[in-house]
Amino acid sequence: MSPSTGLEKGVVKNIEATLRSISAAVEEAEVMSGQEVRSVWTGIGGKHITGMNSRGVVAVTGKSRETREIGNEDVERVLEAAKAVAIPMDRRILEVIPQSYIVDDQKGIRDPLNIIGVRLEAEVHIITCSITSAQNLIKCINRAGFRAEGLILQSLAAGSAVLTEEEKELGVALIDLGGGTTELMVYNRGAPYSISSIPLGGSLVTGDISFGRSISVETAEKIKIQSGCCWDELLEGDDNVLVEGLGGRSPQAIPRSELLRIIRPRMEEIFERVKQELDKISLSRRLSGGIVLSGGGAQLLGVVELANHVFNMPVRIGAPLTKGLGGFVDKYRNPAYATAIGLILEGNKRELGSQHERGGDASVEVWSGSFFGRILNWFKNIF
Repeated sequence: MSPSTGLEKGVVKNIEATLRSISAAVEEAEVMSGQEVRSVWTGIGGKHITGMNSRGVVAVTGKSRETREIGNEDVERVLEAAKAVAIPMDRRILEVIPQSYIVDDQKGIRDPLNIIGVRLEAEVHIITCSITSAQNLIKCINRAGFRAEGLILQSLAAGSAVLTEEEKELGVALIDLGGGTTELMVYNRGAPYSISSIPLGGSLVTGDISFGRSISVETAEKIKIQSGCCWDELLEGDDNVLVEGLGGRSPQAIPRSELLRIIRPRMEEIFERVKQELDKISLSRRLSGGIVLSGGGAQLLGVVELANHVFNMPVRIGAPLTKGLGGFVDKYRNPAYATAIGLILEGNKRELGSQHERGGDASVEVWSGSFFGRILNWFKNIF
């Protein structure tokens, strides 16, 4: 972990400050793991991220004319057809995520390989990002001395770490409460259906406390995490929180009830903005999987109760699922680490896929040789 001083609302604002933050975080990871880092998978998010649903159609060539059996080439062609959409010159495609396939008139197929048919359609979700935002992020990584293996949408990574397959199938909204932005990703029938980013986050709550009580941002962040609350019924008593004054002034006592009066309106505003985004989405069925909260803001006391009040549906905290990881489970089973753990899982999955495409024993080579394999092995073996 390292303080992020060069990013604002998910976008690089200061190259030098960002690369220093990257270097500091990776250096700490190297010391703890005893491994040298040369390359990274990088999370990207922010208001410049957009998503759209698209569809592609191709005729099945098949492995033979007689059977018309769908092969890998057919799947690749239909995905290429689905992503052939007009996007502005200043944007690039970040992800093309298959939602479902249609073979002739048979809908809802997840894996069309080896199915016999004449016509293959693919429904996909296309995620795009700003070219300059992506380039600036990669530039920071390169100047810090590392190679960027690729960019992964942060909310997609968080979803990999905290959501179950059952929740994705039923329909679920993942709300990633970050410092500068709040990311929303909606899953429907097992696949991403919609994404959006709200330029409000936990740093605004911290700023409100800092401004309202004339204390430093660092002190405000500390008392927000340790003593903050956003749901009245969970505030037991009205103890005072003693904090050091700004600029050498005398320490001051802040009642926890006053912190609640500062924190709750801002958190409620964030959730109301998310609800507005959800209301814009036209789904064929309700989100039976409810709401899952991840990110640093999900650590705030009362956040589940407040979200349940605003959305009127089941809400839970999304801590990383630890099956198969091992290591310091109590340390990283925390919603604040959802994206980081998700980047490890997604990066490893993509390296496995790349190995399979090139041939060779991916299960051995990737897990033992890659950066992510070493990290996961470290999680399993340490102590």
